[in-house]
Amino acid sequence: MDKKLKRNIIQHLGIIAGSILFAIAYSWFLVPYKIAPGGVGGLGQILFHFFNIPIGVSMIIFNVPLFILSFVFLGKRFGLRSLFGMFSTSILADFLSFKNLYNMGIIKDLSPYTFINHGKEIYAMLSPQDIYLSAVTGSVLLGLGLGIIFRFRGSTGGTDIPVAFLKQKTGISIGMGYWVVETIIIMTIGIVFQDLKLIIWGYVNLFITTKLTDLASEGLPYVKGVYIISEKDNEIKEKIYDKIRRGVTLFKAQGGYTGNEFNILFCAMNRRQVAMMRDIVKDIDPKAFVLLTDVNDVMGYGFRSRNIELTDKDTS
Repeated sequence: MDKKLKRNIIQHLGIIAGSILFAIAYSWFLVPYKIAPGGVGGLGQILFHFFNIPIGVSMIIFNVPLFILSFVFLGKRFGLRSLFGMFSTSILADFLSFKNLYNMGIIKDLSPYTFINHGKEIYAMLSPQDIYLSAVTGSVLLGLGLGIIFRFRGSTGGTDIPVAFLKQKTGISIGMGYWVVETIIIMTIGIVFQDLKLIIWGYVNLFITTKLTDLASEGLPYVKGVYIISEKDNEIKEKIYDKIRRGVTLFKAQGGYTGNEFNILFCAMNRRQVAMMRDIVKDIDPKAFVLLTDVNDVMGYGFRSRNIELTDKDTS
């Protein structure tokens, strides 16, 4: 099989896998209790609960105009995987709902998933008594689903479009743009449903979802950056070359108090090599000053990048 074709098949299967988790999070845990960590899925709940429009269709209703506006006003080019991700999450959100699974005969008895919440019949995995567990579980699954979708170069559209619009028109940062957009959505949901707890849970869920999205899409930080200040810098450098087999960079520095000049050693290494590095430094110079920090991404020999590309450009 052609390598590019095989890669595309794997990526689309990965997007589907992430979409399944995304759909389960919304249909089984979040939507029944009007809980949403922002996003188009949150807005879709308004149409679902007030007009009984299926949540997947509601998300498409909001997403399609956003995609069109992005082309008209921003000239932003979304890849085919982004459109695929948007439609797959929306379709599966309806397909995997308990009521639909029952109608198709996949679920034989709907009663274990049928509850009364505030006088209204709902279909959910957990009862209203476990609403907090539903909120946390839904956020975890949503974050994992989104992270897997991003890992396989997909997207779900949604709030990144108005964020891009805000950045272009106002010049605010991407991070601030997301905070503004998600805040507006969470506040809107709380006001429309007249429930302050939904606003509080919206922010809690937003935090959980974003953390799990990063974890699933990028993995745990596996690289550490090490800065070493020692009078025996040359011995430490040679030992790192010999034992850990990592390159070392020297920075010329000057003490702020003493005015003395010295070298700072810098080295990037895997987490499992940190203990060995500590032993090397302690054996050579117990008085050395060592600064250890997480490295978000590394590109270069001996490391794999954590960066995720969402465009459809050929990388073969």
